[in-house]
Amino acid sequence: MAIMTVDSRLSRRTVLQLFAGSAALAAGVAPAIADEERIGALILEAKRLPSVAQRVDFIAAALRGTRYRGYTLIGGPRRKEKFVARDDAFDCVTFCETVLAAAIAGEPATFEANLRTIRYHNGVVAWRERNHYFFEWGQHNVENKTCRWVAMDGSVDIQKTVTAQYGLGRRKFPMTVIPREVLLANKNQLAAGDIIGFVTQRKNLDYFHVGFIAFGGDELLLRHASQSRHRVLDESMDRFLVKNRVRYVTLLRPEEPAATSAKKA
Repeated sequence: MAIMTVDSRLSRRTVLQLFAGSAALAAGVAPAIADEERIGALILEAKRLPSVAQRVDFIAAALRGTRYRGYTLIGGPRRKEKFVARDDAFDCVTFCETVLAAAIAGEPATFEANLRTIRYHNGVVAWRERNHYFFEWGQHNVENKTCRWVAMDGSVDIQKTVTAQYGLGRRKFPMTVIPREVLLANKNQLAAGDIIGFVTQRKNLDYFHVGFIAFGGDELLLRHASQSRHRVLDESMDRFLVKNRVRYVTLLRPEEPAATSAKKA
Protein backbone atom coordinates (compact mmCIF):
# COMPACT_ATOMS: atom_id res chain seq x y z
CA MET A 1 0.00 0.00 0.00
CA ALA A 2 1.90 3.02 -1.23
CA ILE A 3 1.21 6.73 -0.90
CA MET A 4 -0.12 8.53 -3.95
CA THR A 5 1.77 11.64 -4.96
CA VAL A 6 1.69 13.81 -8.01
CA ASP A 7 5.14 12.53 -9.05
CA SER A 8 4.82 8.81 -8.31
CA ARG A 9 4.44 6.50 -11.31
CA LEU A 10 2.78 3.81 -9.24
CA SER A 11 2.11 4.44 -5.59
CA ARG A 12 0.53 2.93 -2.55
CA ARG A 13 -2.59 5.02 -2.66
CA THR A 14 -2.96 4.36 -6.37
CA VAL A 15 -3.28 0.67 -5.62
CA LEU A 16 -5.17 1.27 -2.41
CA GLN A 17 -7.93 2.74 -4.52
CA LEU A 18 -7.80 -0.33 -6.76
CA PHE A 19 -6.25 1.64 -9.59
CA ALA A 20 -9.33 3.84 -9.85
CA GLY A 21 -7.28 7.05 -10.06
CA SER A 22 -5.98 8.35 -13.37
CA ALA A 23 -3.04 10.36 -14.64
CA ALA A 24 -5.42 13.08 -15.74
CA LEU A 25 -6.81 13.43 -12.23
CA ALA A 26 -3.32 13.54 -10.78
CA ALA A 27 -2.28 16.28 -13.15
CA GLY A 28 -5.36 18.32 -12.28
CA VAL A 29 -4.90 18.38 -8.54
CA ALA A 30 -3.51 21.65 -7.31
CA PRO A 31 -1.51 21.64 -4.06
CA ALA A 32 -3.88 22.34 -1.20
CA ILE A 33 -2.95 23.08 2.38
CA ALA A 34 -6.00 23.66 4.55
CA ASP A 35 -6.25 26.31 7.22
CA GLU A 36 -7.35 23.52 9.60
CA GLU A 37 -10.00 25.63 11.32
CA ARG A 38 -12.41 22.68 11.13
CA ILE A 39 -9.86 20.30 12.66
CA GLY A 40 -8.98 22.83 15.35
CA ALA A 41 -12.63 23.12 16.36
CA LEU A 42 -12.96 19.34 16.55
CA ILE A 43 -9.84 19.06 18.70
CA LEU A 44 -11.31 21.53 21.18
CA GLU A 45 -14.69 19.75 21.17
CA ALA A 46 -13.04 16.36 21.67
CA LYS A 47 -11.01 17.51 24.69
CA ARG A 48 -13.94 16.72 26.97
CA LEU A 49 -13.66 13.02 26.10
CA PRO A 50 -11.41 11.09 28.50
CA SER A 51 -9.76 8.56 26.15
CA VAL A 52 -7.98 8.72 22.84
CA ALA A 53 -10.30 5.99 21.48
CA GLN A 54 -13.34 8.13 22.23
CA ARG A 55 -11.72 11.16 20.62
CA VAL A 56 -10.83 9.16 17.50
CA ASP A 57 -14.40 7.90 17.24
CA PHE A 58 -15.87 11.39 17.79
CA ILE A 59 -13.62 13.17 15.28
CA ALA A 60 -13.92 10.47 12.62
CA ALA A 61 -17.72 10.54 12.96
CA ALA A 62 -17.76 14.34 12.67
CA LEU A 63 -15.87 14.10 9.37
CA ARG A 64 -18.43 11.83 7.72
CA GLY A 65 -19.57 13.30 4.45
CA THR A 66 -16.18 14.86 3.65
CA ARG A 67 -15.35 14.19 0.02
CA TYR A 68 -12.87 11.59 -1.13
CA ARG A 69 -9.80 12.77 -3.00
CA GLY A 70 -6.54 11.11 -3.87
CA TYR A 71 -3.27 12.61 -5.06
CA THR A 72 -3.15 15.20 -2.29
CA LEU A 73 0.40 14.66 -1.06
CA ILE A 74 3.24 16.52 -2.75
CA GLY A 75 6.64 15.02 -3.45
CA GLY A 76 8.43 12.25 -5.27
CA PRO A 77 11.78 10.57 -5.86
CA ARG A 78 12.94 13.66 -7.76
CA ARG A 79 10.59 16.30 -6.35
CA LYS A 80 10.93 17.97 -2.98
CA GLU A 81 8.44 16.81 -0.37
CA LYS A 82 6.01 19.42 0.95
CA PHE A 83 4.01 18.93 4.11
CA VAL A 84 0.27 18.90 3.39
CA ALA A 85 -2.50 19.16 5.96
CA ARG A 86 -6.07 19.52 4.77
CA ASP A 87 -9.53 19.00 6.20
CA ASP A 88 -11.68 19.27 3.09
CA ALA A 89 -10.85 15.97 1.34
CA PHE A 90 -9.15 12.68 2.19
CA ASP A 91 -8.11 9.34 0.85
CA CYS A 92 -8.25 6.35 3.18
CA VAL A 93 -4.78 6.87 4.66
CA THR A 94 -4.86 10.65 5.01
CA PHE A 95 -8.25 10.32 6.70
CA CYS A 96 -6.79 7.98 9.33
CA GLU A 97 -3.69 10.13 9.76
CA THR A 98 -5.69 13.34 10.19
CA VAL A 99 -8.13 11.86 12.69
CA LEU A 100 -5.38 10.23 14.74
CA ALA A 101 -3.26 13.40 14.79
CA ALA A 102 -6.26 15.43 15.95
CA ALA A 103 -7.29 12.87 18.59
CA ILE A 104 -3.89 12.90 20.31
CA ALA A 105 -3.58 16.68 20.15
CA GLY A 106 -4.33 18.48 23.38
CA GLU A 107 -4.56 21.78 21.53
CA PRO A 108 -4.92 22.76 17.85
CA ALA A 109 -1.34 24.06 17.89
CA THR A 110 0.06 20.52 18.24
CA PHE A 111 -1.92 19.01 15.37
CA GLU A 112 0.62 19.58 12.59
CA ALA A 113 3.52 18.17 14.63
CA ASN A 114 1.44 15.07 15.36
CA LEU A 115 0.57 14.65 11.69
CA ARG A 116 4.24 14.89 10.70
CA THR A 117 5.17 12.23 13.26
CA ILE A 118 2.41 9.90 12.05
CA ARG A 119 3.01 10.33 8.32
CA TYR A 120 6.81 10.41 8.28
CA HIS A 121 9.41 8.18 9.92
CA ASN A 122 10.81 10.17 12.85
CA GLY A 123 8.74 13.14 11.70
CA VAL A 124 11.20 14.04 8.93
CA VAL A 125 9.35 15.63 6.01
CA ALA A 126 11.08 13.94 3.09
CA TRP A 127 9.76 11.64 0.40
CA ARG A 128 11.94 8.71 1.42
CA GLU A 129 10.93 9.13 5.07
CA ARG A 130 7.21 9.02 4.26
CA ASN A 131 5.48 5.81 5.36
CA HIS A 132 4.72 4.70 1.81
CA TYR A 133 3.62 1.17 2.74
CA PHE A 134 1.00 0.78 5.43
CA PHE A 135 2.90 -2.05 7.09
CA GLU A 136 5.75 0.41 7.70
CA TRP A 137 3.19 3.04 8.74
CA GLY A 138 2.08 0.63 11.45
CA GLN A 139 5.60 -0.34 12.49
CA HIS A 140 6.77 3.24 12.80
CA ASN A 141 3.68 4.39 14.70
CA VAL A 142 4.14 1.52 17.13
CA GLU A 143 7.79 2.49 17.58
CA ASN A 144 6.85 6.10 18.36
CA LYS A 145 4.14 4.89 20.78
CA THR A 146 1.25 6.40 18.83
CA CYS A 147 -0.36 2.97 18.38
CA ARG A 148 0.03 -0.66 19.37
CA TRP A 149 -0.74 -3.83 17.45
CA VAL A 150 -3.85 -5.76 18.47
CA ALA A 151 -3.42 -9.54 18.35
CA MET A 152 -6.06 -12.27 18.36
CA ASP A 153 -5.85 -16.00 18.97
CA GLY A 154 -5.92 -17.60 15.56
CA SER A 155 -3.64 -15.05 13.89
CA VAL A 156 -1.25 -16.40 11.26
CA ASP A 157 2.14 -15.34 9.92
CA ILE A 158 2.62 -14.44 6.26
CA GLN A 159 5.31 -12.66 4.29
CA LYS A 160 4.82 -9.99 1.67
CA THR A 161 7.38 -8.86 -0.90
CA VAL A 162 6.41 -5.41 -2.12
CA THR A 163 7.52 -3.44 -5.18
CA ALA A 164 4.44 -1.29 -5.90
CA GLN A 165 5.98 2.02 -4.85
CA TYR A 166 8.21 3.30 -7.62
CA GLY A 167 11.57 4.47 -6.35
CA LEU A 168 11.81 2.33 -3.22
CA GLY A 169 12.95 -0.99 -4.62
CA ARG A 170 11.98 -4.41 -3.22
CA ARG A 171 11.06 -4.83 0.45
CA LYS A 172 10.02 -7.89 2.47
CA PHE A 173 7.49 -7.64 5.29
CA PRO A 174 6.90 -10.51 7.75
CA MET A 175 3.33 -9.90 8.89
CA THR A 176 1.12 -11.38 11.60
CA VAL A 177 -2.41 -11.14 10.25
CA ILE A 178 -5.93 -11.93 11.45
CA PRO A 179 -8.09 -14.17 9.23
CA ARG A 180 -11.52 -12.75 8.41
CA GLU A 181 -13.38 -15.46 10.30
CA VAL A 182 -11.24 -14.88 13.41
CA LEU A 183 -11.99 -11.15 13.30
CA LEU A 184 -15.74 -11.72 13.04
CA ALA A 185 -15.70 -14.34 15.81
CA ASN A 186 -13.99 -11.89 18.18
CA LYS A 187 -15.93 -8.67 17.71
CA ASN A 188 -16.02 -8.27 21.49
CA GLN A 189 -12.24 -7.63 21.42
CA LEU A 190 -12.61 -4.67 19.08
CA ALA A 191 -12.91 -1.05 20.18
CA ALA A 192 -14.29 1.97 18.37
CA GLY A 193 -11.32 3.87 17.00
CA ASP A 194 -9.19 0.81 16.23
CA ILE A 195 -7.42 1.16 12.88
CA ILE A 196 -8.08 -1.77 10.56
CA GLY A 197 -5.89 -2.57 7.57
CA PHE A 198 -7.10 -4.86 4.81
CA VAL A 199 -4.34 -7.08 3.43
CA THR A 200 -4.36 -7.34 -0.34
CA GLN A 201 -4.00 -10.55 -2.32
CA ARG A 202 -1.83 -8.71 -4.84
CA LYS A 203 1.69 -10.11 -4.82
CA ASN A 204 3.58 -6.80 -4.90
CA LEU A 205 1.62 -4.88 -2.26
CA ASP A 206 0.79 -5.16 1.45
CA TYR A 207 -2.66 -3.55 1.93
CA PHE A 208 -5.41 -2.24 -0.32
CA HIS A 209 -7.42 -0.14 2.17
CA VAL A 210 -7.57 1.15 5.75
CA GLY A 211 -10.18 2.67 8.04
CA PHE A 212 -11.54 2.77 11.57
CA ILE A 213 -13.61 0.31 13.56
CA ALA A 214 -16.98 1.81 14.52
CA PHE A 215 -20.25 0.49 15.91
CA GLY A 216 -23.87 1.20 15.09
CA GLY A 217 -25.68 -0.40 18.01
CA ASP A 218 -24.60 -4.04 17.79
CA GLU A 219 -23.49 -3.76 14.16
CA LEU A 220 -19.79 -3.70 13.36
CA LEU A 221 -19.00 -0.86 10.97
CA LEU A 222 -16.09 0.37 8.87
CA ARG A 223 -15.67 4.15 9.01
CA HIS A 224 -13.51 5.12 6.07
CA ALA A 225 -12.81 7.41 3.13
CA SER A 226 -14.35 5.46 0.27
CA GLN A 227 -13.13 6.04 -3.28
CA SER A 228 -16.13 4.24 -4.79
CA ARG A 229 -18.63 6.20 -2.67
CA HIS A 230 -16.72 9.49 -3.05
CA ARG A 231 -16.83 10.44 0.64
CA VAL A 232 -16.14 9.48 4.25
CA LEU A 233 -18.90 7.20 5.50
CA ASP A 234 -19.88 4.24 7.66
CA GLU A 235 -20.33 0.88 5.97
CA SER A 236 -21.26 -2.59 7.21
CA MET A 237 -18.01 -4.39 7.98
CA ASP A 238 -19.51 -7.76 7.04
CA ARG A 239 -20.59 -6.40 3.66
CA PHE A 240 -17.21 -4.80 3.00
CA LEU A 241 -15.31 -7.98 3.85
CA VAL A 242 -17.46 -10.11 1.55
CA LYS A 243 -17.60 -7.60 -1.30
CA ASN A 244 -13.82 -7.23 -1.36
CA ARG A 245 -13.05 -10.89 -0.68
CA VAL A 246 -10.90 -9.98 2.29
CA ARG A 247 -8.84 -12.86 3.70
CA TYR A 248 -6.71 -11.09 6.29
CA VAL A 249 -6.67 -7.88 8.30
CA THR A 250 -4.44 -6.24 10.88
CA LEU A 251 -5.45 -4.02 13.78
CA LEU A 252 -3.78 -1.06 15.47
CA ARG A 253 -5.09 0.59 18.62
CA PRO A 254 -4.27 4.26 19.30
CA GLU A 255 -2.29 4.77 22.49
CA GLU A 256 -2.96 7.44 25.07
CA PRO A 257 -0.59 10.40 24.63
CA ALA A 258 2.32 10.33 27.09
CA ALA A 259 1.18 13.43 28.98
CA THR A 260 -2.30 11.98 29.50
CA SER A 261 -0.91 8.63 30.62
CA ALA A 262 1.43 10.37 33.09
CA LYS A 263 -1.46 12.33 34.61
CA LYS A 264 -3.47 9.12 35.10
CA ALA A 265 -0.49 7.47 36.78
